[in-house]
Amino acid sequence: MAKHPNGTPVPAERGPSPVAVTDSRNRQLRDFRISVTDRCNFRCVYCMPKQIFGRDFEFMERADLLTFEEITRLARIAVAHGVEKIRLTGGEPLLRKGLEELVRMLAALRTPDGREVDIALTTNGSALAVKAQSLKDAGLKRVTVSLDSLDDETFKAVNDVDFPVAKVLAGIEAAHEVGLGPIKIDMVVKRGQNDQDIVPMAAHFKGSPYILRFIEFMDVGSTNGWKMEEVVPSAEVISAINAELPLVEVAANYHGETSARWRYRDGGGEIGVISSVTQSFCHSCTRVRVSTEGKLFTCLFATDGHDLRALLRGGCSDDELSTVMAGIWRERTDRYSELRTATTHEIRAGKKKIEMSYIGG
Repeated sequence: MAKHPNGTPVPAERGPSPVAVTDSRNRQLRDFRISVTDRCNFRCVYCMPKQIFGRDFEFMERADLLTFEEITRLARIAVAHGVEKIRLTGGEPLLRKGLEELVRMLAALRTPDGREVDIALTTNGSALAVKAQSLKDAGLKRVTVSLDSLDDETFKAVNDVDFPVAKVLAGIEAAHEVGLGPIKIDMVVKRGQNDQDIVPMAAHFKGSPYILRFIEFMDVGSTNGWKMEEVVPSAEVISAINAELPLVEVAANYHGETSARWRYRDGGGEIGVISSVTQSFCHSCTRVRVSTEGKLFTCLFATDGHDLRALLRGGCSDDELSTVMAGIWRERTDRYSELRTATTHEIRAGKKKIEMSYIGG
């Protein structure tokens, strides 16, 4: 008999039950995010700072990574429990060799009522111009591209590998041309680093088919030197843009959407703000994350995960694996962002937080 990651024996069930599961706060499992690699060709200062992830940093061996078959197996069980969206992240997911085959495998999954699963990918855009068509052909639906500035000097300072903005913009255009959309462009805003580019970014993408989203600088991991004073609140972002390009707030597309939506009054498109520091959305979080080597995390700010790889490679049946995954979600109590302002240091005292490059965004 297989065992739960905490050592408890897991009784077998008759088949992965196609029943949506809810956690201790009545949040349904809807989104499955899988990091396919811990490697990245950027060294963004808020994610993989070069002083930590330098030339001597030891990344995972290939044998430690979940195989495409293992990822698909977990995803299939997650879909049976209510997951409707699967997002591939990293590191930089386009560095994973043969990623198109994984996309093809995931695109074949169906929800219990026969619908296709929404397959998306988050990328820094560096290889998107080359990969866009093959990813679309494999079944990828959408991409989200990280882009923290249009100013080449600022952008290169952020990615810290001298990578030019023009190549990322070319990748975005290529993705649009093959139909990977709607494309979202994410800008992490950090005071003193790129906050001067908020309005220029909005002006540049206004009237385009892309949705620009501004993300508050978050305290994910332990290596990015996060300080509360470097957070630019979303309210400040909206105020700055609205002063130049008038906005009107619009309703969310669906329950649990992380981004608050705004449209230009003149009909010039849409922007979003993700306020996980100043306006927590823990109460509606429907996301579960699986790390590159198969640990399941129920919160982006978690310190501990559940080892699913050990079950996958230890002869665990689908029935048993289904029971474990559903049980982990049902026991979920996470609400870190709701507690952050008053008790951040107490919550994390003596514990090492998971890095963004390890678990994905």
